[in-house]
Amino acid sequence: MHRSFLLGLLSRYKTHISAEVEMQNRLTLFVEQHPDCFARTLSIGHITGSAWVVNKARNRVFLLHHRKLDKWLQPGGHSDGDSNTLNVALRETQEESGVSADFIYPVTSEIFDIDIHQIPERKNAAAHLHYDVRFLLEMDDKQQLIISDESNELAWIELAKIQNYSNEESILRMVNKVAT
Repeated sequence: MHRSFLLGLLSRYKTHISAEVEMQNRLTLFVEQHPDCFARTLSIGHITGSAWVVNKARNRVFLLHHRKLDKWLQPGGHSDGDSNTLNVALRETQEESGVSADFIYPVTSEIFDIDIHQIPERKNAAAHLHYDVRFLLEMDDKQQLIISDESNELAWIELAKIQNYSNEESILRMVNKVAT
C-alpha cells in the first residue's frame, strides 16, 4: 500500500484551526508509522475517506442518517486498501447516494478537512479510531437519491439549518468552511 499520495496531501494541507492542526499531525504520524494504515484489519484504527458534498449553489449539503451510528453524517467509509483517499470519498459518495459518478465532481483534489474520531465497540469489532480524510465534492442535487443498506435516510440539507440535524463539531466546522 502506497502512503506517499496521502502524505503528500497532508503536507500541503493548510488550516488555521488549532484542533485540526493537531489532528493533521497525529494523522501524518499514524500514516508514517503504519504501512497497513489503509486496511480495516488494523485494529487500533485506519484511514477512511469521506466527502462534504455540496450542491452547485453551495447552500445545501448531502447527508445521510447512518444506520449503525444513528446520526447524520457525510458520506464516507473504509479505504479497504485503496491508498487514494479521494477515490475512496468519490466511491463512497456514489454508493451511499445512489447517484451516478457522472453527477459527482471533486471541487479540488486537495484535502478539505481532517478528523479523527472514535468508533464505538460493536459485537465483532473493538472500539477504534477513524483517521478521516475529507474532500469537497459537488453533486447535482436534482438527481434521485437511493438509500443503501448503510443508511436510514438521505437528505439535502440547507447549510443554515444544519443544527437541526447535527451539532457535531466536525460537521459545524465543515459548514463554516463552505460558508466563508
